[in-house]
Amino acid sequence: MLVRIAEAACPDREAHVVEIGPGRGALTKYLLERTDRLTAIELDPSMVASLARNFPGEQRLGVVEQDILDCDLGQFAPCVIAGNLPYYISSPIATKVFAAAGAWKRAVFLVQKEVALRMAAKQGSRDYGYLSVMTQIHAEAKVLFTVPAAAFAPPPKVESAVILLEPKLFDPEYSARFLKFAGRAFEHKRKMLRNNLAPYYGREAIEAQPEAQLRAEQLAPAQLESLFSRLSSGSPDAILSV
Repeated sequence: MLVRIAEAACPDREAHVVEIGPGRGALTKYLLERTDRLTAIELDPSMVASLARNFPGEQRLGVVEQDILDCDLGQFAPCVIAGNLPYYISSPIATKVFAAAGAWKRAVFLVQKEVALRMAAKQGSRDYGYLSVMTQIHAEAKVLFTVPAAAFAPPPKVESAVILLEPKLFDPEYSARFLKFAGRAFEHKRKMLRNNLAPYYGREAIEAQPEAQLRAEQLAPAQLESLFSRLSSGSPDAILSV
């Protein structure tokens, strides 16, 4: 499993890899075989000490003792990002990575299977939602393989999956405005867009759109972007004023 993750992150030898949450270095070992330089970001001081013991004198390995959510990923550009993400902060870490526009050229994460499926989900599926849209406007997302709980010791209560993210070009300012719109569209998932968006754009403007009687989960990210463009055309800052 770890070899497959390292190969997905570095199909060819890479100049620089950033590993999030290396722990004692199980994945680190295989990443080091495929990169000239590895920066490991680890919050737990005991794990930082373990890395020092497990990789003594390894000049290619640099360890940053810091919370990934407080780390400036831009300082490592250009890089590949990989890691086994803690289940409870997978989404915030993904958001952090997406915000580092231009800093990374590929990301491969081991996450809870449910999170991976949501990130890569298509409209109309059970897993599709705001996380899907946020992911897919920033990156091409593909679930590479699943990992059974038995692969871990001790085994967690959930299955995991490995997801590959390849970044798209986007304007950070536009992204922030669109994601605020998307958050409103998905605010009450079972409600029609006419009901979710009317408080922000007015019922008349919403009713004039062909998607008014659809739910956000029925629209692909590109379709949501089209709706956002039409609703914002008269007042580009409308969503920011709410």
